[in-house]
Amino acid sequence: MIEKTADFGYRTVDAEEKPGLVRGVFTSVAARYDLMNDLMSGGVHRLWKASLIDELKPHGRMRLLDVAGGTGDVAFRFLEAGGGHVAVCDLTESMVRVGRDRAIDQGVLSGVDWTVGDAQALPVADASVDAYTIAFGLRNVTDIDQALREARRVLKPGGLFLCLEFSRVILPVLDRLYDAYSFNMLPALGRWVARDEESYRYLAESIRRFPDQEALVRRMADAGFARIGYRNLTGGVAAIHHGRRV
Repeated sequence: MIEKTADFGYRTVDAEEKPGLVRGVFTSVAARYDLMNDLMSGGVHRLWKASLIDELKPHGRMRLLDVAGGTGDVAFRFLEAGGGHVAVCDLTESMVRVGRDRAIDQGVLSGVDWTVGDAQALPVADASVDAYTIAFGLRNVTDIDQALREARRVLKPGGLFLCLEFSRVILPVLDRLYDAYSFNMLPALGRWVARDEESYRYLAESIRRFPDQEALVRRMADAGFARIGYRNLTGGVAAIHHGRRV
């Protein structure tokens, strides 16, 4: 019998162990997750998410599944842009609680459902959603290929898959600056603000373990997506990949 393993940052762990480790990371940082995103990116993540919504083109009949979106950042933007209904599914209950509380605080009491669930086994019916988004979550999944197959399963024919994720920097000099920032400033910010240096060290390492732009295109094709492409953001610091279920 071959034991299955997975990357947890630069560590190799038992595949069955990784979901619990990931939940531990996001349980620890949930309360300060959105603040940390602003500090880590200088607010640029807001522009990246705006680009995601622009590509999504929400409308009143669109049903969206937003995976790994527990704090509701993408969901709220979708509704504000005229989207019809969004279901948020996140592996970590603490992140979902933060999203629910934000929704109540903002008076968003309809048009959104909150679910704790695994991207590799979504609690969602086949061919039931018009679009699927996952922002900064796919790299934390144990089996990326299974998560991609699940995304295709729940999409209606013609449905849109969008993944916003950290990727490979393509600009000289920026890549070295980004490495220095990731492995020095991110853990320091985690220690000062979130009081959790190790979780942010893991997040920096997980970015380096994630497939680059072209590798993710190939894996999307293997999962059955068509009309696949991507757009680099900020010189490849992040990228939006898109595909369709046919």
